[in-house]
Amino acid sequence: MAMFTSDPSFRNVHDVPEPYVHSAAAGSMQTVKVKGGEEATVYRVDATGASTSYVLVVHEWWGLNDHIKQEADRIAASLDHKATVIAIDLYDGKVTTTREEAAAAMGAVREERARAIIKAVIASCGPKAHIGTVGWCFGGGWSLQASLLAASQADACVIYYGMPETNVATLKTLHAPVLGIFASQDKWITPAVVESFKANMKAASKLLTVKMYDADHAFANPSNPKHDKTHAEDAYAAMIEFFRAHLVL
Repeated sequence: MAMFTSDPSFRNVHDVPEPYVHSAAAGSMQTVKVKGGEEATVYRVDATGASTSYVLVVHEWWGLNDHIKQEADRIAASLDHKATVIAIDLYDGKVTTTREEAAAAMGAVREERARAIIKAVIASCGPKAHIGTVGWCFGGGWSLQASLLAASQADACVIYYGMPETNVATLKTLHAPVLGIFASQDKWITPAVVESFKANMKAASKLLTVKMYDADHAFANPSNPKHDKTHAEDAYAAMIEFFRAHLVL
């Protein structure tokens, strides 16, 4: 997705998020040690009781803001707190409120650092963890990469209008089934990109379920003034059903 940051039309499709302060947080900010680098920050909502199930959440281009924390809390509650939900910060503490800041932050993400953070979070879950992943836009692409990094521990992957992996050989290493949530009016993750992803997943003999909505990019973001509540709620229900079907809860 970083390739789009220099495109003014891509920046402008992301309306400035509506103000929100997450004052009733169910989780807390924590740190995770990262091999060969500075500690990473995460927002963690622990499961109630013993659990080996985890959902890793990757923020969109604004960063790990209060809206993402709210979404992590919501996912945890929707799964009856039977899974620990961890929202990963790939911006190393940078939270943006303008398009220009977001474009700069997303463009500055180094793949090596992002992968190291995700690996560290996966390691913190333990060797017996069952892992699901979800992300939006920037985070949608990283959701798939996180499931690839989780290898045999990956049980479910959800992508919201993120750039999918295109290398069939890489997709062959994927262990998790994928739910792809896309928008037919998206000018970046276009229907053509989705069709290519379908073909690549088929070539890799991997399970992909696609839900295509008559909406635009970022339609599921509740902080977006153009938020499509009807489609967003349907997509959210599909995500929760997908996690319930594939995660050990």
